[in-house]
Amino acid sequence: MSARLDAAIVGLGRAGLTRTDTRAAAELARLAVIAAADDAGVIATAVDGLVICRSGGATDATLGLDLQRALGLRDLKLNRIALCEGASALAAIHTAALAVATGMANHVACVFADAPITPGTRMRTAFGRQKTGIGMEGLRYTAGLFGGAAVHALSAQRYLALHKLGEDVLAEVAITTRAWAGLNPDASYRKHLTHEDYWAARYVAEPLRLFDCAAPVNGAIAVIVTTRNRAADGAQPAVSILAYAEGHPGAPDRSGFDRTLTHGGAIAGRAMFAATGLSPADIDICELYDAFSIMPLLALEAYGFHPPGQARDAYADGAAQPGGSGRPINTGGGHLSGYYLQGMTPVAEAVLQARGTAGERQCERNATILVTNEGGRLDYHAGMILGSAEQWP
Repeated sequence: MSARLDAAIVGLGRAGLTRTDTRAAAELARLAVIAAADDAGVIATAVDGLVICRSGGATDATLGLDLQRALGLRDLKLNRIALCEGASALAAIHTAALAVATGMANHVACVFADAPITPGTRMRTAFGRQKTGIGMEGLRYTAGLFGGAAVHALSAQRYLALHKLGEDVLAEVAITTRAWAGLNPDASYRKHLTHEDYWAARYVAEPLRLFDCAAPVNGAIAVIVTTRNRAADGAQPAVSILAYAEGHPGAPDRSGFDRTLTHGGAIAGRAMFAATGLSPADIDICELYDAFSIMPLLALEAYGFHPPGQARDAYADGAAQPGGSGRPINTGGGHLSGYYLQGMTPVAEAVLQARGTAGERQCERNATILVTNEGGRLDYHAGMILGSAEQWP
């Protein structure tokens, strides 16, 4: 865990974010890095560090270390792949922060890109993989447990049963994210989502319905990380990296460990709050990894915003929606209605909110923003607290 690093995000670039763009991930990544450098007010060749986010969920294998050559970069001081499943984006940004804070590099680009959708491919097969039916790894597949929706449905079933809750809890998460997406011109789904629409949708894996699952796109997102001193001269307001921590629960070898609900945010949250002196009450906005609607509920409880089984209060009566009485959550529409580019989706929205450039969906309070990343089936977790330019350190 690290906190109080002399590092800030100064550039944000995006490419694609559509279901029709058929360019390879490597090309989308190249365009996003160039856009991020331009956004930061630096020429692309001033980038002297490059960290590529990869995960087992990314479908395009064309993105590798040779992105350096595609960008025309020379004499890089840092060039590596960050691999931590869905937590790779924040892990990459942390690597970049360490590099600039220690003088290893001056401007480090972090990028994630994927292109899972091809013409004629159904959404349900966008992330399809060949599975093994051999040994322990194949046990779940021989039992018919395929895909991320199925394994997260187990968590959702367990959560609802344990706390004696109905599926309406999940509905409120989906409806809230759609309300924010309606204000985001880059969101995949902007049409108003009613309760009737939600209940009419088919199950993907009970109790998760269509609107409880992420919206995949072809696209790329990149950020530029530098020191706060250099950031002060940038073209955009600096977004300070206030804290970072990871939490990986590991094997269920202790009493009380619930494989379906144990969340790494409990580990990461304690570390970041202790390092910064902040508490959940000090967080203005939450940008939570929400590939499935159960995930933000578990994260809110793991980080201490709500007691177990009570994260529904964050969404009750539209509290987390635009203009709501509570803390804003996933203000760009998240993965559910915005777009699914793994851990970079919440990062991009947090940067816009911290800068105060999120347009119609801009939140009034934006000094401290919690961003989370998830990998596997609640196996790998990373958290980061970002702050507006005025925030310490």
